[in-house]
Amino acid sequence: MANSAQFAQDKAVDFVIVGSGSAGGILARELSTAGFDLVVFEQGPYRRAADFTHDELAILFQEELLNGNPGSGQTFRDDPDKKAVMPEGDTPVRYAQTVGGSSVHFTANFWRFREIDFKERSLLGPISGTNFADWPISYEELEPYYTKVDWDIGISGAPGPFDSPRSRPFPMPPLPIKSSGVLLEKAAKKLGLHAQAEPHAILSQPHNGRPGCIKCGYCMFFGCEVNAKSSTLAAMIPLAEASGHCEIRAESAVFRVVTDAHGRASEVLYYDADGNERSQKARAVILSANGAETARLLLLSESAQFPDGLANSSGFVGRNLMFNSHSLSEAVFEHQLNDYKGAQVSRMVHDFYETDEKRGFYGGGGIDSRPLFSATPIFHAMMGMPPDVPSWGAKFKNEIAHNFTRQMAVLSGSTSLALDRNNITLDPESTDQWGRPAIRLTYRDHDDDLAVAKFLRDRCMELLDAAGAVKSWRMPIGPTNGGEHLLGTCRMGDDPSTSVVDRNHRSHDVANLFICDGSSFVTSGRGQPTMTIMALAFRTADKIKEAANALEI
Repeated sequence: MANSAQFAQDKAVDFVIVGSGSAGGILARELSTAGFDLVVFEQGPYRRAADFTHDELAILFQEELLNGNPGSGQTFRDDPDKKAVMPEGDTPVRYAQTVGGSSVHFTANFWRFREIDFKERSLLGPISGTNFADWPISYEELEPYYTKVDWDIGISGAPGPFDSPRSRPFPMPPLPIKSSGVLLEKAAKKLGLHAQAEPHAILSQPHNGRPGCIKCGYCMFFGCEVNAKSSTLAAMIPLAEASGHCEIRAESAVFRVVTDAHGRASEVLYYDADGNERSQKARAVILSANGAETARLLLLSESAQFPDGLANSSGFVGRNLMFNSHSLSEAVFEHQLNDYKGAQVSRMVHDFYETDEKRGFYGGGGIDSRPLFSATPIFHAMMGMPPDVPSWGAKFKNEIAHNFTRQMAVLSGSTSLALDRNNITLDPESTDQWGRPAIRLTYRDHDDDLAVAKFLRDRCMELLDAAGAVKSWRMPIGPTNGGEHLLGTCRMGDDPSTSVVDRNHRSHDVANLFICDGSSFVTSGRGQPTMTIMALAFRTADKIKEAANALEI
């Protein structure tokens, strides 16, 4: 190991990490503070807390923090027999392009998975036409790392009636309850359900040298200007850099992982901020670029040794993409809620979390209440109007003025099934702003994914009615044509023929290549994957340190 983090561009380091988000930022902190020298590559710029604003136009509509069309070149199709096209609207695969990744702009709802999430296949049996499988690890194995997320990242919350066992309490109490939370509690009690405090990766009080939330209301989609949101940008990367062993190389787009004559990862090739092609050699490579970009990079790294893409002897790279299904219902209430203040969510309902065979389809999920479109004024005007309201004129203006302080949403997050047809591949014609073959998304929901979303949407409507809504409406469900939860494309498993990485996130094919982000998920969970991504990253860091110290890398 070297003694300094200031490396020449051509000097080998212990580890290259591609991606600085929920997994990459944690791996950077854990490995650098253990004394390993590393370089972290991030396609986007290095923004600090002082760079974040409440500019709705820039953040919500011009998508300043995100990857986006036309630069991404991404294409979409709902059937593998169709030609993929570039959509006119949203980029199909969406994620933040900035140091800290999507942890910078996430809403910060933070559920742990439960025991059931890791062993559903064993308990429920096979589901025809899917790649439904158990995880190779259990909740019990991951629990210490969930606890590490609680305390090292900084999670506010309180145990709920359905939570899995935890070895240590939350480090901070929940954020204050909001009007939408009070109404959800009232409705849940009336219907015999159980509302509980929503855990957040937002500090309810000072913790680990960072301040508590100032309740500005700009959490969802926005960066936090006071560092109260527990992104890796705020909680991990400063510690990695302070170790003297970590360099964050922003505005650097990796386009290939190179292997040597022995089939080991030896360097990455990337474009620097000026568009120059550069190389960085390393003892080992860790991919944490997200469930779409990691798969694309492996496919881009094909060679004579790996003709179907790096680490892809199973053919599972890019397959089994899962977005999590969602549903949404909105309502207006008689009295002012002023729900735009504070974090989005304060209460959730987990009574429908697990699969119930009586429903006749696979899946379950969680429900929460929040302002959503009514969190900020322009967003409300553009996206939050009832379906019977015109988009201009006196009625439109009156509805905006009346509803903004009186409107709330009840939203569900639920399961998605792993399918071959839902995948990330390389588009044969379209390229991104760096000239790399663009991501081609092929996706069509499983019938059960749509069924569970509709089931939960009906429960959302019942809750709104029980809460006393004056007016409520359902938002349409499906078909899905893109999303932010990028899961399953390099799944973990004990069998190299049906997985890309082993239970310790090491590639089955390349001994010094590790993959840790949402791509390693085997099932989708119930709508909030980020805490599990972070727990897996802490666990993977331990496994990598053990292997490195034993000279097994």
